[in-house]
Amino acid sequence: MISKGLKTPITSKELFENNIKLSHLKRIDKVFNKGLHYYLDPKAPETSKEASIFFRKQSFNSELNIGARKVVNKFEEFKISLSAISKMADIDSKRAFQIYKTTDNPKKVAKEIRKLLYPVFSNNLKDFLKLLISKFAEHNILVFEFVEYWNQKEKANIDGFFLSPNVIVIKRQQISFRREIFTLIHELGHFLLEKEEIEKLDYQNLAKKNLSSIERWCNDFAFHFLAGDFSDSLDKIENASANNDYHFELIEKVSRRTHLSQIAIFTRLLFNDKISKSNYNKVKTEFDEQFRESQKEKKRIKEIEKQQGIVKRGSAPQPIKSPLLVSTIQTAFYEGILNEYEVCKRLNIKPEKLDKYIQ
Repeated sequence: MISKGLKTPITSKELFENNIKLSHLKRIDKVFNKGLHYYLDPKAPETSKEASIFFRKQSFNSELNIGARKVVNKFEEFKISLSAISKMADIDSKRAFQIYKTTDNPKKVAKEIRKLLYPVFSNNLKDFLKLLISKFAEHNILVFEFVEYWNQKEKANIDGFFLSPNVIVIKRQQISFRREIFTLIHELGHFLLEKEEIEKLDYQNLAKKNLSSIERWCNDFAFHFLAGDFSDSLDKIENASANNDYHFELIEKVSRRTHLSQIAIFTRLLFNDKISKSNYNKVKTEFDEQFRESQKEKKRIKEIEKQQGIVKRGSAPQPIKSPLLVSTIQTAFYEGILNEYEVCKRLNIKPEKLDKYIQ
């Protein structure tokens, strides 16, 4: 990776001699983003199970690329530093939920947890996601979003992960907040089981019965948590087919009232043998085609606007900040543990916006 763009590749001999060229070290740091001071530290890197999920687990549900590993490492380090800040500020960050088992009924557990963590319903998907994150914060569950930008070289091939004891990280899905919401609740399932995982969720897996007991449980829990009482209605309908127009009207209504995507609901019907595989494939193909057409239409409108000289300047998406993160940093500032520079750095805000967070 560090030899990319060079006529003469860098050899391992050049890297493992007693001295290393500064230019080579800078190229290495472009991969790891640690800062040159990291490599100058004479202390060996921490390799305990407490230091990283990569030392706690040998394998993951997804094959993680370098982009994914960097994201996980970043939030693992942030989690550790935030835990230290919480202790110094005497903030109670204990787990507020019992640990469940995969033998517990996911539908029953979802019903119990909904009473505590399901917010006031909002038709706006992004607002609903914010409300969920705020509700989690009330119960000491810290949620982070990570945002990938169009010019980012190494995109992470994951949707989300859970880090024990109380951190959930999810990828911003700007064109599909329904997917992001489902990922969040799936990772909540991992939190309830206290089983760490890093993964890219395949939403067709909702219909697969050969998943691990943990993944099956988290998928079932996420569906029932979001569906609420509608899951009972879906269990009672007759098999979806052309004769009843595949229950499109009902499923669209359920999707609108639960923020489950329509294809996720159809996939659930497939899992419950309420639709045949061939009919499911027809429905899925139709949804895929509709999505492609909507993307083509957006692209066409952009081209027309460009030709007409219309320039729309949209701001880059900003990750949603958990109230638990904000309150922890605020308390640490008031207790004199963090200064203004550190507050800005940890909340990822500009100094001129500091007054919004501390007074």
